[in-house]
Amino acid sequence: MSILHIVLVILTGIAAGFLNVNAGGGSLIVMPMLIFLGLPSAVANGTNRIALMVQNIIAISNFRSKGFFDWKLNITLALPAVVGSLIGSNLAISMPAELFNKILAVVMLIVLALIIWNPQSKLKTKKESLKKKDKIIGAIIFFFIGIYGGAIQAGVGFIIIAALTLITGFSLVRINSMKVFIVAIYMALSLLIFIINGKVNWLYGLSLSVGNGVGAYIGSNFSVKKGDKWVKVILVVAIILMSAKLFGVFKLF
Repeated sequence: MSILHIVLVILTGIAAGFLNVNAGGGSLIVMPMLIFLGLPSAVANGTNRIALMVQNIIAISNFRSKGFFDWKLNITLALPAVVGSLIGSNLAISMPAELFNKILAVVMLIVLALIIWNPQSKLKTKKESLKKKDKIIGAIIFFFIGIYGGAIQAGVGFIIIAALTLITGFSLVRINSMKVFIVAIYMALSLLIFIINGKVNWLYGLSLSVGNGVGAYIGSNFSVKKGDKWVKVILVVAIILMSAKLFGVFKLF
């Protein structure tokens, strides 16, 4: 790894960390970069998860210090996601790159439709807490989100935001604080599976972690200061660009 490669990976990580905390899709910047630098797609997938762990731990700490945190609800949704990620991670080890891109492109468009529809605006009042029925529904949904996150990960932030908006009706800032916690919990298990299967490049992973950590810190501060309006702008722009890339409208490399 040359000095130029290290700088390139760190800068990519900063952009991805900022995007992941505020919306999602940062992995769609990182993955092409790692593959461009010579990593097989499965190794790039596993390596990216090292940085994502660091990014989310930093974002969790920052959100918590600003009063955005709910242990019980986060754990309720994170545990089924962990079970799902165990299934998804094992599928990811041999998933063809073409299938990866097609699944992700379709998911992006579905999420974009949800954002345009804006289900949160249909709610008469924002919820402060969830009923037991909501938590059960949420646990089932996050089991399947865990499968997707364990297998593909890229773009899962969009899916989580859409799901939490429909389930909770919370503000986007609060939803972002929940998102980073849930991802960090199930990511730990999926990363372990990639490590066991030798699908991680530690030099690239640790360098990327530095960038993602910085980006996550900047991004979580931005989310709290700017609020829902700017988070939504980032969401829409990011989804359109990422979907266009996956459908081959343009190429990053």
